[in-house]
Amino acid sequence: MEFSEVVRRRRMVRRFDPDRPVEREAVLRALRTAVRAPSAGFSQGWDFVVLDTPEDRHRFWAATADREQDDWMRGVSAAPVLIVCCANPQAYLDRYAEPDKGWTDRDPARWPVPYWEVDTGMAALLALLSAVDQGLGGLFFGVPPRSHDGVRRALGIPASRVLVGVVALGHEAERVRSPSLRRGRRPLEDVVHWGTFGESGPDGQSA
Repeated sequence: MEFSEVVRRRRMVRRFDPDRPVEREAVLRALRTAVRAPSAGFSQGWDFVVLDTPEDRHRFWAATADREQDDWMRGVSAAPVLIVCCANPQAYLDRYAEPDKGWTDRDPARWPVPYWEVDTGMAALLALLSAVDQGLGGLFFGVPPRSHDGVRRALGIPASRVLVGVVALGHEAERVRSPSLRRGRRPLEDVVHWGTFGESGPDGQSA
């Protein structure tokens, strides 16, 4: 599939078919694509916990059991594969303390934004694009803050890792259009600024 077509088809799937499994090789292909994401200093401070058995997925969902059993939950919990995406801040602090960077104080305040989370998010997006390329559906969703400790305990994730989110993979069971899409996609001229913020774009339209 052409890259532009992959991007065009990429959408968040919220209803998965529980009777159509995902081959392990498809999951590995998505992960091999994910780790091609850029990372500051090539720190690669990400970890992925793959849940592709009913028992493993049950432990995850049980750890978030206080979440309301609504249509979203029923549709997403049918996904045959969950990939819990974790960021490792210490990997970045240690990498930038090396001689070629020199931030030996390992002070997180040096970072204008938490790039360990940014980079892990980019890795998750590449996994979603790989899913589309393989004819699969994907969804990225967050773990409710109140459930973070429970998910860590259930999956053995160390406290040093940040739970950035979860990629669900599977075959789409039913296409459900998100009501949020009624907002429409912001036009390019509204979001692109040339030279300075708010200046007109090269076509003369206000940016």
